[in-house]
Amino acid sequence: MVNYGLKDRVALITGANNPQGIGATTALAFAREGAKVALVYKRVPRPFDKNKTDTNGADRYYQANAGNADIVESRLREMKADYLIIESDITDEAAVKDIFSTVLKRYGKVNILVNNAAEGDLDGNDTIEKITPKVIDDTFAVNVRGSILMTRELINHRSDYGRIINISTDASQIFAGQITYGASKATLEALTRSIALEVAKYGITVNCVAPGPTQTGWIDAELEKTVIPIIPMGELIQPEDIAETILFLSSSQARMLTGQVIKVSGGHAL
Repeated sequence: MVNYGLKDRVALITGANNPQGIGATTALAFAREGAKVALVYKRVPRPFDKNKTDTNGADRYYQANAGNADIVESRLREMKADYLIIESDITDEAAVKDIFSTVLKRYGKVNILVNNAAEGDLDGNDTIEKITPKVIDDTFAVNVRGSILMTRELINHRSDYGRIINISTDASQIFAGQITYGASKATLEALTRSIALEVAKYGITVNCVAPGPTQTGWIDAELEKTVIPIIPMGELIQPEDIAETILFLSSSQARMLTGQVIKVSGGHAL
């Protein structure tokens, strides 16, 4: 096992209420390493069929994102982890300040920020012919505005150790069918590079992980048949693959690695 040197570091992770998601999996990985974890989530209500939530697919995914973080919390409790869970909205500046105030009151510092929370239209309206102002505004509010606000607060409350990891998508530069989502993630990648240059003087690194098709509960068996053939490594990416990359980027071993976008995609969208 790699020793990432994360014991007693404080990691703040957004978008962490889906038990199969990247945020929750990353929180558990940090806890395994002895880090203190603060999880932020917002419920996103969408209609789903309860009878179809026992297998992967849209209904399971919608159910997870509409719920609280109880399942994630129970796993952290089983691990005897030191954790904090906050339900909030990172698009609201006052709420972001409150998030940091709460975490700082509990732990006294925030060492690592994982900007994982994401918004995207799932109803087929994110194409140039169907796009609406609401889709544009909602997507950029979370993926760009929220990430910037969270990053600003970490910089303003920086400690002697700082790591920022943004979560993009491997197809951000060319994402036909989800143009606003892709554009928002490409923006996040640009921000990664720019902010990395601004905060290097503080010894803070800023990097971006761009996952390929990842099984977060969304990809059903039928979609797998379409997706897997276009992944050169021949299998779906798992949330654990992303979490382990985030752990490395959060470690002292990665101290000189900054401003990078790392695709964890099995060769997809290279």
